[in-house]
Amino acid sequence: MDRDRLLLGLAAVFVGLTTVLAVGALASQPLLLAVAVPFGVTAYVLWYHATGRLEERARAEAEARAGARARGTGAGPRGGARDPRSRFAGPTGRRPEGGRRRAETTAGAAPQSEPGPTRKEAFRTLGVAPGADDDAVRQAYRERVKDVHPDTERGDEEAFKRVNRAYERLVDE
Repeated sequence: MDRDRLLLGLAAVFVGLTTVLAVGALASQPLLLAVAVPFGVTAYVLWYHATGRLEERARAEAEARAGARARGTGAGPRGGARDPRSRFAGPTGRRPEGGRRRAETTAGAAPQSEPGPTRKEAFRTLGVAPGADDDAVRQAYRERVKDVHPDTERGDEEAFKRVNRAYERLVDE
């Protein structure tokens, strides 16, 4: 027998018991209402699980947590962050001679490059000639995504991410 049908049947039995207990509580014994509430909660949980909504909610929450970890919204250092105690340390990890701290300045800092592929790498990833028009880029993107999408048999999540970054690079500019 199908598990979902079994769960729906059990939920119906618990709904029936809840109804009988609630009517008995209203008719004679108010204490029966305290027994009816857990039966009602059980009926609801069984129904929620049998209809697939519990699984959908759990999957959505898991994806949201995984996405939050991937975006780095949790506590801790971000990409390339160093230990704050070592911010005055030199390349060897030790402080400069004499133990004196030197002031940090951003004036001499190298400019940070934008994340993602260069335009040339993006064209190569999508398999189009450099300087291709937007329609050609869009068509190449759609074809590549069909090949590497993680939900397909030959899908590759990393390749899918590379294709998306390449497309975003070419569309944003």
